[in-house]
Amino acid sequence: MKKILVILDGIVAKKLMQRIVDSNTRENSYDVVYLTDAVLPEQKASNFTLYKFDPTSESKLGMVLDKNVHSEVLIALNSKDEMLNVIKNIKQRKKNLQITILDYWGIELKDPYVTIYKGIEVLANGMVERLPNVPVMAQNIGLKQGEIMEIKVPFGSSYAYRYIGSIEQNEWKIFGLYRNQQLVNIKPSLILKPNDIILIIGKPNVLMQIYNAIGKSQGQFPMPFGHNIYLYFDLYLQNKKRVMDVIEEVKYLHQRLKNSKLIVRITRPTTVGLLNYIKQSFPASDNVEIKMDYHNLGMIRLLKNDTKNYDVGMIIITNEMFKDIKNTKIILDLRVPIFKLGDELKGMIKKTVVLVNDVTSYEQISPVVFDIASQLKTKTRIFDMDPLGHSEDKTNLLDHFENLAKIFNERIEIITNEKNPIRELKKQTNTLQILPLKEDMFQQRFSWKFLYTNPDLISFDMKRYSQLLIPVIEE
Repeated sequence: MKKILVILDGIVAKKLMQRIVDSNTRENSYDVVYLTDAVLPEQKASNFTLYKFDPTSESKLGMVLDKNVHSEVLIALNSKDEMLNVIKNIKQRKKNLQITILDYWGIELKDPYVTIYKGIEVLANGMVERLPNVPVMAQNIGLKQGEIMEIKVPFGSSYAYRYIGSIEQNEWKIFGLYRNQQLVNIKPSLILKPNDIILIIGKPNVLMQIYNAIGKSQGQFPMPFGHNIYLYFDLYLQNKKRVMDVIEEVKYLHQRLKNSKLIVRITRPTTVGLLNYIKQSFPASDNVEIKMDYHNLGMIRLLKNDTKNYDVGMIIITNEMFKDIKNTKIILDLRVPIFKLGDELKGMIKKTVVLVNDVTSYEQISPVVFDIASQLKTKTRIFDMDPLGHSEDKTNLLDHFENLAKIFNERIEIITNEKNPIRELKKQTNTLQILPLKEDMFQQRFSWKFLYTNPDLISFDMKRYSQLLIPVIEE
């Protein structure tokens, strides 16, 4: 048990004393020196010893110091002169005793054994942090540099309605969440909602970036998965026209999305002319990096390394890449959205389409749907092709999409009929379908296509138009 000496007087003494009593774990014992009874709490624990005298009295203070071996001293007094006098008296008897003081006057002491808390700064910071759009940081925990932060998730945030497991937490971590003034257990399948208060820990500069990202409204994709988009381009599998179409589509996405950088990874190059065409298609000012793989390191190795090294938030792959099912299974482990380029590339997307299937997965991807639509400036069509026998969950999901559309101020059209959903999808042009990325998509298929009834699997196998596959937590 450690012995703590507490010396109190002034306007904060009573509050500070009550705080010490409330925090009492009985692991410490306290000698409390005070001037007036007003600072005393209503109840006193047995590990508190009280001394009523003027702490500036050297003899009386020396009596307490000599009586017990203290590990630390906490001082909060009402004047600068009293504070300096008390510190001087303590130092005469216990030179290396650790002292913590509450300072309102700008005391400057070059003493490694004296820790100074600036009362005015603490008060000012506490008041400022109550203002809207100001981060709340832990002042006196850890390194005291702002490595712990409290953030309120606003309506319209790109982090709202997102599963915690789908949020890339690199150099930071969500470790607490309050909802309706209740502490909620953190788990990957928990959905962040507007007005949630999250506690995060990490590097201070990273936390400020996360604070800014959470506070912003839609139009932040590929965040929070990562900052950059990444094209994996196997030239051995593409002819010249396909290469030209892909480059135009990727340039369009790079111009529209709020990614920081475009990384173009070229593997198995074929001709010098084709390489020169790709390099000339991206001016240096467009914030594009072209990385060459002359050693055929393989898709698995390149994706693993590059996703981590380049802070990738979306991977762009042509549908030819998905022929090798074993290799593409690595995509599941990357937990990064995949933009699968279809056969018909127009260099412009006019519609985003969602074919709602299971409720859980589509609720997870719903924020991305409107985030993408806001950046590509498209209208979103929600296909509900099974209106008969609607479950309550399915109805709630459609209501959820409509509510999000209002929050994000985006256009939405819900199409409800009993027609074959795949036939309806095939009629679409200049379309991007957004759907969840699931493990079932990479399993071997039977040759008889009519045996499959899951619209997600059937859609995934289609090659006509592009698809954005969003990682989800599968229960």
